[in-house]
Amino acid sequence: MATFGTGSTRPSARVRRRRLFAGIAGAVVVLAVIGGTVAAIGFAQAGSDADADESDAVPAASEPPTPSPTPTPLTAEEQLLAATTDPAACAVSFAGDGISDAPMLQTQGALYTGLPIPTRDGLVFAGWYATPADAASLAIPARINGSEPVVCTDRRVTLHGAWVSPEQNAAEDARIPILMYHQFTANPEGESGWLRGNYAFIGDFDAHLNHIATTGFYLPTWDELSAFIDGRLFLPTHSVIVTDDDADQSWFDLAVPVVDKYKVLSTSFMITAWRQDPAPSPYVLRRSHTHDMHRAGANGDGLITNLGVPEIVADMEASYGVLGVKEIVAYPFGHYNDTAKEGLRQAGWEMARTIEPGYVTIGADKLALPTIRINYGMGLDALINLIG
Repeated sequence: MATFGTGSTRPSARVRRRRLFAGIAGAVVVLAVIGGTVAAIGFAQAGSDADADESDAVPAASEPPTPSPTPTPLTAEEQLLAATTDPAACAVSFAGDGISDAPMLQTQGALYTGLPIPTRDGLVFAGWYATPADAASLAIPARINGSEPVVCTDRRVTLHGAWVSPEQNAAEDARIPILMYHQFTANPEGESGWLRGNYAFIGDFDAHLNHIATTGFYLPTWDELSAFIDGRLFLPTHSVIVTDDDADQSWFDLAVPVVDKYKVLSTSFMITAWRQDPAPSPYVLRRSHTHDMHRAGANGDGLITNLGVPEIVADMEASYGVLGVKEIVAYPFGHYNDTAKEGLRQAGWEMARTIEPGYVTIGADKLALPTIRINYGMGLDALINLIG
């Protein structure tokens, strides 16, 4: 028997067959194991694919929302307009060197009311104007105050302020006439009787207002006249104030239509115990001629000169209750004394007009303002001689 190495013998055929079968069986097991691994790997991959499909169905985390832009703050004018439901409201702004006044609401088409009168050290305010160029030239036709209607664009308008030096203000040497009318007549020959002189012919009145309206006169408001007297406001020499005493029926019937025709700011001094009519025109201011002191007192002079301060205050408070404004009063018959002035002062009135002839100047006594009386027969030439 052949040998294969030391101490070894060749296996028998039977042994070789057993070894072969064992190898085949092991291979099968290995393949089975490997096959199971492959299958497991396949199932795992399938599971991964399924998981991927499922994960695709889950919405991705949303991105943070884009923040809304911060609203632009409203301007002062926009705040005013946002706070009102009046479609005619107009936001009025003020511009110019040294001007810091806040915007205010006015009403489109109505006359301006309560416009500010700024102050500035070493200068005198010279009014509000439509444009910066008008302000620089102090153009009277473009100067805007309470005699002018509010005109807006897109519910807004800007007024431009001007200044002059105290020396310029003094050099102007303005002398402001307060015209005083009473009754009116359509009779060119006038009325008869002792009050004949009180009745201005309406044709003359028409010529007067036409002249004032068409020759560039400035029409100061009463608060402007007060500031002018204090030296705080520049008024041009070419200024005039139109007033009527008593609010006679002829004023309503004849004169007011002329006022409306020419749009000339006028003041009606009303005796409020006698009549309490509303303003007959946007261009007519109602001011006090006292409540019930347009009567003669015991000494024959106006009752106001016969009363004490408490009685005068009570009467003027009654007048205020009708008119709703304390600004200027016309003394009945033009009569006054120191007690009358003190009574007005305590009642809250700043100014009073007499019948003494003259013009209002800087530094005038506010409770004794002079006037220019208009009598019957005073035509246009007479007016021009008085006011230019």
